Amino acid sequence: MSEQAHLDPNVPGNPAYHFRILPPGSPGQVGWTERAVLVPKAGIATRCVHAGVQPDPAYGAVMPPIYQTSTFAFRDVCTNVGYDYTRSGNPTRAALEEALALLEGGAGATCTSTGMSAVLVALNLLPQGSHLLCTVDCYGGTFRTLEHARAANGLRITYLDLGDLAAVEAALREDTRLVWIETPSNPLLRLTDIGAVARLAHARGALTAVDNTFLSPVLQRPFEHGADLVVHSTTKYLNGHSDVVGGAVVVGPGQTPLLQRIQSLNNLLGTSQSPHDAFLVLRGLKTLLVRMRAHEAGARAVAEFLARHPRVARVHYPGLEAHPQHALARHQQSGFGAMLSFELPDGTRDRVDHVLRTLRWFTLAESLGGVESLVAHPATMTHASMTPEARRRAGITDGVIRLSIGIEDPEDLIADLARSLGSLPR
Repeated sequence: MSEQAHLDPNVPGNPAYHFRILPPGSPGQVGWTERAVLVPKAGIATRCVHAGVQPDPAYGAVMPPIYQTSTFAFRDVCTNVGYDYTRSGNPTRAALEEALALLEGGAGATCTSTGMSAVLVALNLLPQGSHLLCTVDCYGGTFRTLEHARAANGLRITYLDLGDLAAVEAALREDTRLVWIETPSNPLLRLTDIGAVARLAHARGALTAVDNTFLSPVLQRPFEHGADLVVHSTTKYLNGHSDVVGGAVVVGPGQTPLLQRIQSLNNLLGTSQSPHDAFLVLRGLKTLLVRMRAHEAGARAVAEFLARHPRVARVHYPGLEAHPQHALARHQQSGFGAMLSFELPDGTRDRVDHVLRTLRWFTLAESLGGVESLVAHPATMTHASMTPEARRRAGITDGVIRLSIGIEDPEDLIADLARSLGSLPR
């Protein structure tokens, strides 16, 4: 056989390879090289796809490489190319941090190993003995962390309904350093007027942090309303596929010293996200907008069905026009999201357990924000770490059932709920 038969022009390294080969890192001459400067002002779908992600300058990989390394070689004594150790910084994680800051409209971000480590980084901004205001029905893990900080570091905490602005103003003190906002809250979907609370906090010299996990930057941008920090569990909608855990703290525009502090804290605490996990979240961001649209369409249909159902006493979903904070949701959000909770008229544990056991399309599981629908019982799952008194104060009764609506056909989800509710003992 002729040796010419093996000269394949499509195989790199083959003598017949028909493309001109440049050294790695050579500048490009085509239009994508000018794309990065266009991304900040592009539409939201375009930003989701391209934020933080440009073709790799070394070999042109369309997705950024996973720099799965613990350490980086120095080019000379005290000389490197910007990275020395992955806990302190990593190119894959830096790409995700750039993307999240751009999507939120912030000055920068730091990505953490879990959503709770993002909470920990933010709380470590506070001097010992500081006072903090917090959403009364916050996530159970946040409550647990705050109570640990109370016992270990003397953090003073006031839990209250942040929708009551008079109560917020009265609760602010000289030593208040931070107002922690969950809006919508978990699991009762209460809203906080971010702008109003931020103005009250800033007048007393306090920062405002907004947990934006439930809505993502596609549906809510807290910096536009005066927030100083945005916190995410990137495990949820930003990743969207229930296959990674992670968190992020994003700093508001123009706050470079604050950004430097959270970056240093993430490094100091050893809570930075692994390169592989950062890569998975970057992949999830590309479909964030289309997923959120599908999630919300399903949630609206499910909420409207539950609101009409005779065996449902109450539905917590700001997208319903009957919700007392519907107008606020329309004002500060770009949509209503896909989280909701509901209560049965006689919400005994037996009846609640019946619903949890008989749903088929809803998986009984912790977490939220994945493409699959989940059902949870906050009192025994996500908020079990709260004391019974704290749950009572927050209004989280044993009868509350929380739904994370996935991207399945809404008709299938509604039929599943109808069958489950219809089989409740009379």
